[in-house]
Amino acid sequence: MALTKGTIVRSQKIVVIACACLQRIKTPIAHLQSLPLPILLFKVQSLGYVDARLLVESKPDRDDTAAYARWLVSQNSWGILTTLSIELEGSPFGNVVSFSDGVPGKGTGVPYFYLTTLDPTARNALKDHRSSLAISEYPLGTCSNADPESPVCAKITLTGRLVLLEANSKEAEFARTALFTKHPEMKGWPKGHDFQVFKLEIEDIFMINWFGGPKPLTVDQYLKYKMNIFALDK
Repeated sequence: MALTKGTIVRSQKIVVIACACLQRIKTPIAHLQSLPLPILLFKVQSLGYVDARLLVESKPDRDDTAAYARWLVSQNSWGILTTLSIELEGSPFGNVVSFSDGVPGKGTGVPYFYLTTLDPTARNALKDHRSSLAISEYPLGTCSNADPESPVCAKITLTGRLVLLEANSKEAEFARTALFTKHPEMKGWPKGHDFQVFKLEIEDIFMINWFGGPKPLTVDQYLKYKMNIFALDK
C-alpha cells in the first residue's frame, strides 16, 4: 500500500497523516508501523516524508475543554503570533511563527518561541508585551472536509504577555530542547542573527471546537490539566 496525500496510517498508539507537498510519496505503511514509540517528527522526515504530522490516536472528547485545548496546542507546531507594531503606531501585526510547548508527548501548554529582533515580532514584544497566539486544528489534518473557519474545525487563541527568557535559565534550556526537538532546523539558524527564547505568559483562552460559541476555560484549568494520558509512550 502506497503512502499518498491524505493517507492516514494507524497503529496502536499513533496516527500518521502524510501530506505530499510537491510529489507523491510511495512508501510501504509497514515501515511506519514498525518504528519504535515515541516517534518524533524529525525521524519521519529523515525517512523522506514531506510535511508529516504525528498525532495521538484520537482527539479528546470535544466537551472535555481543557483536554482538547492542550491537545490542540501540543500537536501543532506553528501559529499566528500577533503583537502591537511599533512601526505601525500600535496596529496589530500578525506573523507566522513556529513554537513548541514541550517535547512530543510531554507538552506543558506554555508556547515557547525562537525569535530574532531582525523580525518585527520580537522587537514589538520587547517594547510592549501584549500578544496573542492563534492556532487552528486544520494543519493537523483532522478536520475532515470542514473549512478552517467552521466551528467543527477547532481553533484556539491564547492571549497574554510575550516575554524574553533569561538565556542561561533552566526554563530557557527546557524551551530550547522543546523547540529544537520539534523544529530541528532551528539549531542551524545563524548565530549572528541573535535568536532568543521567548514564551507566552497566558492570561486568557478563547477556544471554539464545536457549534455554540467559545468554550469556558480558565488559564488555571488549562495549565493544570495532565497531558500524560495522551503521551505517545503510553
